[in-house]
Amino acid sequence: MRSIFHLAFHVRDLDETRRFYGGLLGCTEGRSTDTWVDFDFFGHQISLHLGEPFATSRTGRVGDVMVPMPHFGIVLELPAWRALAERLQAAGADFVLKPQVRFEGQPGEQWTMFFCDPFGNPIEAKGFRSLDTVYDA
Repeated sequence: MRSIFHLAFHVRDLDETRRFYGGLLGCTEGRSTDTWVDFDFFGHQISLHLGEPFATSRTGRVGDVMVPMPHFGIVLELPAWRALAERLQAAGADFVLKPQVRFEGQPGEQWTMFFCDPFGNPIEAKGFRSLDTVYDA
């Protein structure tokens, strides 16, 4: 079965949304109205609607790190993850969790980073040497 994930959530300003998701993250803009805009978020559809973003808190424990919940994100092959990390660092992104490797040498070894969009919506980007190992236990 082929499918595309869809996620809709709130942002406060569509122009700033376009600069962040379209400009900084490089997502292609899709349909829009005066109250929402769609983006191709690394092959998946996100719909960003004007409104108050959801509340988050650092309650998700991953190893010894507390990460923001809820959050959404993307899993990339390592070269694409590194390119995204470099682009965010060059733009002076304020990382919740700076780019780093987790579970090194273990099943599920991954590179990760957490950052927020301009409205506080937390995003995690994971990098794997091979997407075939994402679910390794």
